[in-house]
Amino acid sequence: MIAFNIFLFLLAIDFIGYSFRLLNKDVADSIINLTANPFISLFIGLLITAIIQSSSTSTSMIVAVVASGSLDFSDAIPMIMGANIGTTLTSTLVSLSFITQRDEFRKAISAGVVHDFFNILVVAILFPLEYNYGVLSSLSSATSSFILGADYVAQQNEFRYFLLTKPFVLYLGELIPYPLLLATLSFVLLAVAVKFLSKTLYKSITGGSKEFLQRYFFGSPYKSFFWGTVFTAGVQSSSVTTSVIVPFVATRKINLKQSFTFILGANIGTTITALIAALFKSEAAVSIALVHLFFNLIGVLIFLPFPIIRNIPVKMAKSFGRLAMRFRIAGFAYIILTFFLIPFILISFNKEDGIEARDHKIELNGEQDQTNNSDKKDSVR
Repeated sequence: MIAFNIFLFLLAIDFIGYSFRLLNKDVADSIINLTANPFISLFIGLLITAIIQSSSTSTSMIVAVVASGSLDFSDAIPMIMGANIGTTLTSTLVSLSFITQRDEFRKAISAGVVHDFFNILVVAILFPLEYNYGVLSSLSSATSSFILGADYVAQQNEFRYFLLTKPFVLYLGELIPYPLLLATLSFVLLAVAVKFLSKTLYKSITGGSKEFLQRYFFGSPYKSFFWGTVFTAGVQSSSVTTSVIVPFVATRKINLKQSFTFILGANIGTTITALIAALFKSEAAVSIALVHLFFNLIGVLIFLPFPIIRNIPVKMAKSFGRLAMRFRIAGFAYIILTFFLIPFILISFNKEDGIEARDHKIELNGEQDQTNNSDKKDSVR
């Protein structure tokens, strides 16, 4: 039963991504190359991940572009940061399924956005450090070189995941050739799947006992962090674990503080599979996977050990929950503005500047290559 509910959840996620790609066919292709400006790059990563509803897919796109030489590794770092924010959209969407119940909606939307606020705060801390000092890029490059060694050669056979949902998505996509209708149905399916999955997991794991859940899974911040890491690494999707936790908070099985430390663990667990998969690709892929890991690990080290700091995103989420309970439209407005409208407007306004900056960088690289070639010729003479 759990496997079937997980399948329904993944099917809903794939449907959302498929329908959004139909609605925005040229969005990803047209903005993927506008990354010379790191601020634009950040919002590109956010927007693409929000559109396709998968940080793994967006990260794979980034890896492919970096491996092709069309995108510098340093330019891809802000996109990874943006992808971390964009992937939190799923749990926020799930919280909207409780909009008809006033008190449950307040708790649900708080549980949904606490993941958003955590990633936004980590980006606010690490983005300036990366922009000015290259902290993440230097750390990940040095680590990948140490792990792989100088003689590393990428495997010819890439590690791939074969999703059982793909045939169903393609079949129903042809059956329902209306992207907007397909997106609406996928959101309904997502809400239903998460509610069934949370109930099934709760009964199978705890036997219906709230005390068992509190004692063995959420008894302490580090215990819930550990299980968040284990469960997410096991199901290979942070979207599953962070979304399932929303109904737990909404129905008062756990509180928001407990859910937050579980989500911190999920952020670490979701990087493990990508890191293993990257080992089958290239050193650039490993470096990007390490950036993802270090981004989340540094965030955990900042927030988890210190209760005062750990309460900051929790308090922010509670305040937003109260606002959304008073004004139900706030939840929808937050999703549209944060994940779609603001990134798209900023990217559109800075499109010409991004192209000019990228062309300038290409010219500088070309001049540098010519200089290097001439130096080589002189040394040969």
